Amino acid sequence: MQFSRRMANVRRSYIREILKVTQRPEVISFAGGLPSPDHFPVRGFAEATQAVLDEAGPQALQYSTTEGFPPLREFISRRYREKWGLDIPPEEILITSGSQQGLDLIAKTLLDEGDTVLIERPGYLGAIQCFSMFGVEFSTVDLTPSGPDLEQLALRLEEGARLFYVVPTFQNPSSTAWDLTTRQEAARLLAASNAVLLEDNPYGELRFLGHDMPPVRAFFDDERAVLMGSFSKIVAPGLRLGWIAAKPALMHHLVTAKQASDLHTSTFTQRVLARFLADNDLDAHIALIRKEYGERRDCMVEAIEKHFPVEVTASRPEGGMFLWCELPEGVSASALFEKTIACNVAFVPGRPFYVDGTDNAFRLNFSNSTPERINEGIKRL
Repeated sequence: MQFSRRMANVRRSYIREILKVTQRPEVISFAGGLPSPDHFPVRGFAEATQAVLDEAGPQALQYSTTEGFPPLREFISRRYREKWGLDIPPEEILITSGSQQGLDLIAKTLLDEGDTVLIERPGYLGAIQCFSMFGVEFSTVDLTPSGPDLEQLALRLEEGARLFYVVPTFQNPSSTAWDLTTRQEAARLLAASNAVLLEDNPYGELRFLGHDMPPVRAFFDDERAVLMGSFSKIVAPGLRLGWIAAKPALMHHLVTAKQASDLHTSTFTQRVLARFLADNDLDAHIALIRKEYGERRDCMVEAIEKHFPVEVTASRPEGGMFLWCELPEGVSASALFEKTIACNVAFVPGRPFYVDGTDNAFRLNFSNSTPERINEGIKRL
C-alpha cells in the first residue's frame, strides 16, 4: 500500500508510546502529562448530564453549529474580559475537540509546505508532531528562565517566520513562565514582523506561586494574535474541549477547516460542560487543584534535592504540571530511560521536544502521583 509523502516525516507520539509501557501497576510513572483524577468533578458532571438530558435531551443529541454552543463561548468570552480585560466577543471563539485540534486547524488554515514555523526550544512535542504533517521548516529560539532569548527572537523574526507558536505560562516541557518584560518586548517584536502569534495557554490557571501573568495578546491586539485554551487541565481531559480565539478574517477560514474536519465538536459534551460551569464555581475548583499540585511539586523538588546528583539540574516551577531536568553534557536521557524503566520508574526523555536531536534532558510530571510514589520514584531514578 502506498501512503502519502507527509507521513514519512511524522513520528508517532513518543509519550503515547511510553504510556503503553507504564500501564503496569508496579511502574511509577512521571511520564504522562496527566492531571490528577483525584479531583475530577464526577458528581458535578453526573448532575449536569442529567439536567441536560432532562431539559434539552433532543437538542443535546442533535447536530449543531460548527462554531460551538453559544453559552459556552459566552463563558469563555466573559472570563477573558473579567480576568485579563481582553475584549474577545463570543463570535471570535471557536470550540474545538481539544487544543490538539486547534493546532491542526491553524496549520491547515495558515501553513503551506516549506513555510517556517518558529517554536520555543525545547518545544511542545504535540505541536512539533502536528506541524510536521504539513511539511514545514522549523526554526527555534532558546528558552531562558524568563522566557525566549529576545536577541534570538528578534533575529529569527527578521529571518522570516509564518507562525510563532508559544506556551508562555508553565510551558510543556520546560515549565518556563515568561516574565512581564519578556511578554511586552516579544509583543513589540511581533508587531514589527509579519509572523502570526499562536499563543497556547493550557496551564496558565495552574499557578501556585508568584503572580498571574497576562497573555502576550494583551500587548499585541492584532489580527495576527491568536489564542488557544483548553478545559483539559482545569476541568477534565476526557471532555476533549478546547477553543481558538481569533479575529473575524481568520475565524472565517477556521470554521471552514473545522467543517471539513468534523462538522462540529460534540454537542452533548459542550452542553454538559456549559451546565456544569453554570452550576459550579470554577475558580473554587481550580483553587483546589492548585493547592494539591503545589504540594506535589514541593514534594518532588525536595526529593530531587535529597536524591539526585548535584550535576543534574531541575527546574522549580511556579505552576503547571512538570519539572524539567538537564543532565551533564554527553549523558543521554534516552539511555537513562532504558535503565530506569527496568527499575519500574518512567519519565519522558527530552529528545522529542527538540527538532535537532538534543538528548541530555528529561521531563517529570508531578500532578498525577501521590507524595509516597513521588518520593519512591525519585529515589529509584
